Amino acid sequence: MLLSLEQINKGFGNRDDATFRSVLNDLSLEVEEGERIAILGPSGSGKTTLLNLVGGLDTPDEGVVRFRGEDITGYSSRQIDQFRNRQIGFVFQFHHLLPQCTLLENILIPTLVQTDRSSRAKSAGRAGTLMKRVGIWDLRDKLPGILSGGECQRAAVVRAMINSPSILLADEPTGALDSENVEVMANLLLELNGEDGLTLMVVTHSIELARKMGRTLEIRNGKLHKI
Repeated sequence: MLLSLEQINKGFGNRDDATFRSVLNDLSLEVEEGERIAILGPSGSGKTTLLNLVGGLDTPDEGVVRFRGEDITGYSSRQIDQFRNRQIGFVFQFHHLLPQCTLLENILIPTLVQTDRSSRAKSAGRAGTLMKRVGIWDLRDKLPGILSGGECQRAAVVRAMINSPSILLADEPTGALDSENVEVMANLLLELNGEDGLTLMVVTHSIELARKMGRTLEIRNGKLHKI
Protein backbone atom coordinates (compact mmCIF):
# COMPACT_ATOMS: atom_id res chain seq x y z
CA MET A 1 0.00 0.00 0.00
CA LEU A 2 1.48 3.32 -1.07
CA LEU A 3 -1.05 5.69 0.46
CA SER A 4 -4.06 5.64 2.74
CA LEU A 5 -6.35 8.36 4.01
CA GLU A 6 -8.35 7.31 7.04
CA GLN A 7 -11.58 9.07 8.08
CA ILE A 8 -10.41 12.50 6.96
CA ASN A 9 -12.36 15.60 7.95
CA LYS A 10 -11.33 19.00 6.65
CA GLY A 11 -13.04 22.36 6.68
CA PHE A 12 -12.18 26.04 6.48
CA GLY A 13 -12.97 28.78 8.96
CA ASN A 14 -13.91 28.66 12.62
CA ARG A 15 -16.06 25.63 13.46
CA ASP A 16 -18.05 27.71 15.91
CA ASP A 17 -18.78 30.36 13.31
CA ALA A 18 -21.59 30.39 10.76
CA THR A 19 -19.04 30.95 8.00
CA PHE A 20 -17.36 27.58 8.62
CA ARG A 21 -17.36 25.43 5.48
CA SER A 22 -16.93 21.67 5.72
CA VAL A 23 -15.18 20.27 2.65
CA LEU A 24 -14.18 16.66 3.32
CA ASN A 25 -16.28 14.48 5.60
CA ASP A 26 -15.11 11.14 6.96
CA LEU A 27 -13.27 10.51 3.67
CA SER A 28 -11.17 7.37 3.28
CA LEU A 29 -9.02 6.21 0.37
CA GLU A 30 -6.41 3.54 -0.33
CA VAL A 31 -3.94 3.84 -3.20
CA GLU A 32 -1.70 1.01 -4.39
CA GLU A 33 1.77 1.45 -5.91
CA GLY A 34 1.50 2.26 -9.61
CA GLU A 35 -2.22 3.05 -9.63
CA ARG A 36 -3.80 5.63 -11.93
CA ILE A 37 -6.65 7.51 -10.24
CA ALA A 38 -8.81 10.31 -11.60
CA ILE A 39 -10.68 12.56 -9.16
CA LEU A 40 -13.79 14.32 -10.48
CA GLY A 41 -16.20 16.72 -8.84
CA PRO A 42 -17.64 20.23 -9.18
CA SER A 43 -15.65 23.34 -8.28
CA GLY A 44 -15.39 23.72 -4.53
CA SER A 45 -16.04 20.04 -3.82
CA GLY A 46 -12.63 19.47 -2.23
CA LYS A 47 -10.55 17.99 -5.05
CA THR A 48 -7.59 20.34 -4.60
CA THR A 49 -7.89 20.07 -0.81
CA LEU A 50 -7.56 16.31 -1.15
CA LEU A 51 -4.37 16.63 -3.21
CA ASN A 52 -2.95 19.13 -0.73
CA LEU A 53 -3.50 16.67 2.13
CA VAL A 54 -1.83 13.85 0.21
CA GLY A 55 1.13 16.08 -0.69
CA GLY A 56 1.63 17.45 2.79
CA LEU A 57 0.68 21.02 1.83
CA ASP A 58 -2.16 20.91 4.34
CA THR A 59 -3.21 18.85 7.35
CA PRO A 60 -6.61 17.33 8.16
CA ASP A 61 -8.75 18.56 11.03
CA GLU A 62 -9.32 14.92 11.90
CA GLY A 63 -8.05 11.64 10.51
CA VAL A 64 -4.72 10.25 9.36
CA VAL A 65 -2.75 10.34 6.11
CA ARG A 66 -0.32 7.42 5.83
CA PHE A 67 2.43 7.05 3.24
CA ARG A 68 3.82 3.51 3.07
CA GLY A 69 2.35 2.95 6.51
CA GLU A 70 3.82 6.04 8.15
CA ASP A 71 1.61 8.82 9.51
CA ILE A 72 2.77 12.00 7.74
CA THR A 73 0.31 14.21 9.63
CA GLY A 74 2.67 14.05 12.62
CA TYR A 75 5.73 15.19 10.68
CA SER A 76 7.67 18.29 11.66
CA SER A 77 8.03 21.12 9.13
CA ARG A 78 11.47 19.84 8.16
CA GLN A 79 10.23 16.27 7.77
CA ILE A 80 7.29 17.27 5.61
CA ASP A 81 9.54 19.41 3.39
CA GLN A 82 11.85 16.43 2.88
CA PHE A 83 8.89 14.15 2.24
CA ARG A 84 7.50 16.43 -0.48
CA ASN A 85 10.88 16.87 -2.13
CA ARG A 86 11.65 13.14 -2.25
CA GLN A 87 8.28 11.46 -2.69
CA ILE A 88 5.81 13.90 -4.27
CA GLY A 89 5.65 15.49 -7.70
CA PHE A 90 3.17 18.34 -8.25
CA VAL A 91 1.71 19.52 -11.56
CA PHE A 92 -0.88 22.29 -11.65
CA GLN A 93 -3.24 23.77 -14.24
CA PHE A 94 -0.76 26.58 -14.86
CA HIS A 95 2.89 25.66 -15.17
CA HIS A 96 4.22 28.29 -12.71
CA LEU A 97 7.61 28.43 -14.43
CA LEU A 98 9.81 31.35 -13.42
CA PRO A 99 9.83 33.76 -16.40
CA GLN A 100 13.43 34.88 -15.85
CA CYS A 101 14.81 31.32 -15.90
CA THR A 102 15.36 29.06 -18.88
CA LEU A 103 13.38 25.87 -19.25
CA LEU A 104 16.30 23.80 -17.98
CA GLU A 105 16.89 26.11 -15.01
CA ASN A 106 13.21 25.87 -14.08
CA ILE A 107 13.31 22.09 -14.21
CA LEU A 108 16.36 21.94 -11.93
CA ILE A 109 14.85 24.19 -9.22
CA PRO A 110 13.79 21.24 -6.98
CA THR A 111 17.40 20.02 -6.98
CA LEU A 112 18.92 23.25 -5.63
CA VAL A 113 19.02 21.78 -2.11
CA GLN A 114 21.63 19.29 -3.30
CA THR A 115 25.12 20.23 -2.16
CA ASP A 116 27.46 17.64 -3.68
CA ARG A 117 28.61 17.68 -7.28
CA SER A 118 27.76 14.06 -8.03
CA SER A 119 24.09 14.56 -7.08
CA ARG A 120 23.87 17.72 -9.14
CA ALA A 121 25.47 16.01 -12.12
CA LYS A 122 23.05 13.10 -11.79
CA SER A 123 20.09 15.50 -11.66
CA ALA A 124 21.33 17.39 -14.73
CA GLY A 125 21.63 14.10 -16.59
CA ARG A 126 18.12 13.07 -15.57
CA ALA A 127 16.78 16.47 -16.66
CA GLY A 128 18.33 15.98 -20.09
CA THR A 129 16.93 12.46 -20.41
CA LEU A 130 13.41 13.51 -19.42
CA MET A 131 13.43 16.61 -21.63
CA LYS A 132 14.44 14.54 -24.63
CA ARG A 133 11.78 12.00 -23.75
CA VAL A 134 9.00 14.63 -23.84
CA GLY A 135 10.40 16.50 -26.82
CA ILE A 136 11.59 19.77 -25.26
CA TRP A 137 15.38 19.27 -25.08
CA ASP A 138 15.95 21.66 -27.99
CA LEU A 139 14.10 24.34 -25.99
CA ARG A 140 16.26 24.01 -22.85
CA ASP A 141 17.82 27.49 -23.16
CA LYS A 142 14.55 29.26 -24.01
CA LEU A 143 12.55 31.40 -21.60
CA PRO A 144 8.97 30.29 -20.87
CA GLY A 145 7.48 33.51 -22.25
CA ILE A 146 8.27 32.59 -25.85
CA LEU A 147 7.02 28.99 -25.63
CA SER A 148 3.58 27.48 -26.06
CA GLY A 149 1.37 26.40 -23.16
CA GLY A 150 1.86 22.76 -24.07
CA GLU A 151 5.64 23.09 -24.10
CA CYS A 152 5.64 24.83 -20.72
CA GLN A 153 3.31 22.22 -19.24
CA ARG A 154 5.59 19.42 -20.41
CA ALA A 155 8.45 21.23 -18.69
CA ALA A 156 6.33 21.39 -15.53
CA VAL A 157 5.89 17.61 -15.66
CA VAL A 158 9.63 17.11 -16.06
CA ARG A 159 10.24 19.46 -13.11
CA ALA A 160 7.82 17.38 -11.04
CA MET A 161 9.68 14.20 -12.05
CA ILE A 162 13.24 15.43 -11.53
CA ASN A 163 13.62 13.91 -8.05
CA SER A 164 12.03 10.59 -9.06
CA PRO A 165 8.90 10.89 -6.89
CA SER A 166 6.73 7.94 -5.92
CA ILE A 167 3.47 9.70 -6.79
CA LEU A 168 2.53 12.52 -9.14
CA LEU A 169 -0.31 14.78 -8.00
CA ALA A 170 -1.78 16.62 -10.97
CA ASP A 171 -4.38 19.34 -10.40
CA GLU A 172 -6.19 20.06 -13.69
CA PRO A 173 -2.97 19.47 -15.71
CA THR A 174 -4.82 19.88 -19.03
CA GLY A 175 -7.16 22.69 -17.99
CA ALA A 176 -5.26 25.39 -19.87
CA LEU A 177 -4.43 23.29 -22.96
CA ASP A 178 -6.07 22.88 -26.35
CA SER A 179 -7.43 19.48 -27.43
CA GLU A 180 -4.22 18.45 -29.20
CA ASN A 181 -2.08 19.17 -26.16
CA VAL A 182 -4.61 17.47 -23.86
CA GLU A 183 -3.93 14.26 -25.79
CA VAL A 184 -0.16 14.81 -25.60
CA MET A 185 -0.32 15.40 -21.84
CA ALA A 186 -2.57 12.39 -21.25
CA ASN A 187 -0.23 10.12 -23.19
CA LEU A 188 2.78 11.50 -21.31
CA LEU A 189 1.19 10.75 -17.93
CA LEU A 190 0.26 7.23 -19.05
CA GLU A 191 3.78 6.65 -20.32
CA LEU A 192 5.30 7.70 -17.00
CA ASN A 193 2.90 5.38 -15.21
CA GLY A 194 3.51 2.44 -17.51
CA GLU A 195 7.27 2.67 -17.97
CA ASP A 196 8.35 4.15 -14.63
CA GLY A 197 5.66 2.66 -12.39
CA LEU A 198 4.73 6.17 -11.26
CA THR A 199 1.52 6.40 -9.23
CA LEU A 200 -0.87 9.03 -10.60
CA MET A 201 -3.59 10.98 -8.81
CA VAL A 202 -5.16 13.39 -11.29
CA VAL A 203 -7.83 15.98 -10.52
CA THR A 204 -9.62 16.84 -13.73
CA HIS A 205 -12.81 18.08 -15.34
CA SER A 206 -11.80 16.25 -18.54
CA ILE A 207 -13.84 13.07 -19.00
CA GLU A 208 -11.44 12.15 -21.82
CA LEU A 209 -8.47 12.23 -19.45
CA ALA A 210 -10.38 10.47 -16.67
CA ARG A 211 -11.21 7.57 -18.99
CA LYS A 212 -7.51 6.93 -19.46
CA MET A 213 -7.00 6.38 -15.74
CA GLY A 214 -7.40 3.01 -14.08
CA ARG A 215 -9.91 4.15 -11.45
CA THR A 216 -12.25 7.14 -11.46
CA LEU A 217 -13.67 8.61 -8.25
CA GLU A 218 -15.96 11.57 -7.66
CA ILE A 219 -16.16 13.78 -4.59
CA ARG A 220 -19.76 14.32 -3.53
CA ASN A 221 -20.78 15.77 -0.18
CA GLY A 222 -17.21 15.48 1.08
CA LYS A 223 -16.83 11.78 0.31
CA LEU A 224 -15.35 9.77 -2.55
CA HIS A 225 -17.65 7.67 -4.73
CA LYS A 226 -16.56 5.19 -7.39
CA ILE A 227 -17.77 5.88 -10.92
